Amino acid sequence: MNLTQLRYFVRVAEMGSFSKAAIELDVAQPALSRQVRLLETDLRVTLLQRTGRGVLLTEAGKRLYDHAVSILQLVAHAREDISANRGEATGRIVIGLPPSMGRMLTLPLVDAFKQHLPRARLAIVEGLSAHIVEWISTGRVDLGLIHNPDANPAIETIHVLDEPLCLVSASKGAARKAAPLPFTELVKLPLVLPEPSHAIRKLLETQAALAGLKLNIAYEVSSVSAILELVRSGHGHAVLAPSAIAASGQATAFRMRPLAESVLRSTLCMAVSAHKPATPLLKQATRLLRELVVSGVGAAGARP
Repeated sequence: MNLTQLRYFVRVAEMGSFSKAAIELDVAQPALSRQVRLLETDLRVTLLQRTGRGVLLTEAGKRLYDHAVSILQLVAHAREDISANRGEATGRIVIGLPPSMGRMLTLPLVDAFKQHLPRARLAIVEGLSAHIVEWISTGRVDLGLIHNPDANPAIETIHVLDEPLCLVSASKGAARKAAPLPFTELVKLPLVLPEPSHAIRKLLETQAALAGLKLNIAYEVSSVSAILELVRSGHGHAVLAPSAIAASGQATAFRMRPLAESVLRSTLCMAVSAHKPATPLLKQATRLLRELVVSGVGAAGARP
């Protein structure tokens, strides 16, 4: 077993195809297949199940994949650590973004890296805050944006900004300035909310429990874009931060009304591993991400 074999195996597993992985890795497909076969021979197991449409991981393959990803990440971090001793912002960094942040920040992040960190390689993944925390804890993500983080000894958080939550409804003609909506009125409305693990859902459930009330949940949908589509079509109301509406690109289709309770705010933080040293690349990426969030998300939250 060697690093080349592990790297080839991981890429084939991720692409689900030898031919696609060969193109991605810029190696001949027979050479790629041979290295994976050697790995299977060495371990005396079948790692990949060949199908008519590509390949699937076997149970042994799934176990090796997790080990291989961790090993390759450790090697990458070792290289970055050596570069860090020279003060160079080089290497690969993986940044995790919530979906709404991904739509708003992906292009600015890529442009900022090209301008300020040309020797670094950037990868961006999207997921809910809970997923990003898990990925940071396991080493799959280096830096992430998360909403309303719980205490976790595996990560360190840096507060970026707070956004007030608003009731989001379908727009009906010209927008009028509305008085803040009390929580006692909010619970009477049919709501389209994300699953219970979502930060905003947990915040609303907690507030309802403290007030002895129950939310009127019409639909439970994970995707913010799907939530907004249901709201736009008149199937209910949502509770979101202004930046989510700005990122949708359909701000005129919705009407936002502030909530009266000041505790109903979404706190956005950056998160990193508590157990890994901060490399020059991580420090500079953290600075760039914070600047982009404050200028982009903060500006969206400040709009009426």
